[in-house]
Amino acid sequence: MRGNVSLMRVAILDDYQQVSLASADWSAVRALGEIDVFTEHIGRTEALVQALAPYDVIVAMRERCPFDAARLSQLPQLRLLVTTGMANAAIDLAAAAAHGVTVCGTGGSGTSTAELTWGLILAVARHIPEEDQRLKLAGRSGGAALGPGGGWQRTLGTGLDGKRLGLVGLGRQGLRVAKIGRAFGMKLSAWSMNLDPDVAKKAHAKAVSKESLFAKSDVVTVHYKLSPRSEGLVGAAELALMKPTAFLVNTSRGPLVDSAALVAALRAGTIAGAGLDVYDREPLPLSDPLRTAPNVVLTPHLGYVTDDGYRIFYGDAVEDIAAFAAGEPVRVLADSA
Repeated sequence: MRGNVSLMRVAILDDYQQVSLASADWSAVRALGEIDVFTEHIGRTEALVQALAPYDVIVAMRERCPFDAARLSQLPQLRLLVTTGMANAAIDLAAAAAHGVTVCGTGGSGTSTAELTWGLILAVARHIPEEDQRLKLAGRSGGAALGPGGGWQRTLGTGLDGKRLGLVGLGRQGLRVAKIGRAFGMKLSAWSMNLDPDVAKKAHAKAVSKESLFAKSDVVTVHYKLSPRSEGLVGAAELALMKPTAFLVNTSRGPLVDSAALVAALRAGTIAGAGLDVYDREPLPLSDPLRTAPNVVLTPHLGYVTDDGYRIFYGDAVEDIAAFAAGEPVRVLADSA
């Protein structure tokens, strides 16, 4: 830690919805200095470093903005880096410590990602976005563009009762998704590299092999921590095992799924569809083939984006900054290596 501060400049990054200041009482921070909010993503390192050079404190929203060793070395004024959530793979904690930067986390909503998972499951299984857009298009065009009936009831949905839900990962999010799956009357299967059979049994899920999960599930959901070992966990081989009537949903991390293999499967129709909230690169480039792939529902990493979640994120960020200024930092994150 580079020492306490009595006057500081605070930058809040990537406030896409422009709600950070309204989500918490920032008066304790305003008493310590100035707050500036950045509502647009700054992707290039040169531009980011130039913009953030004057700031003592940076509040980063999840993994929207990476802070690696190269970036941290070019921010000599930085004393405190707050990340929303208690883990952030986009921050090099060892480099932060080497440069005297304290990194603190926050609490968060434990249910919002599981809720969105089910939103995506229902969206792809019942073709909700497609039918929604068709009804609206028909209204705008007077039905002329869609022929007789104005595009009424063009898709055939997939029911979930009695179908099999395959959970790749049965941690906190996987367990929540499993619980909701039971409410839909689904049968549950689970797999992970180190799955505890007792955990699966308590969740009323059958512990199975990875191959069996992909081959027999009607819906596969991914709830896994990204690491070098798990990158590409769902690849061409796993997708090839899936039923042509099955769906894949990923609300965890983009690189867990081989996106090129997924696009190929969607275009070939070897799986029925996919729902994605996370991507290899975020924001998702306009040219990314996922944007034009068939039978896919895309959301812009909304898993944690809720009013309740933001109140916790930014409320705790205020506490982190005030505690650091008082010389008693809280929720400090340290490199475990």
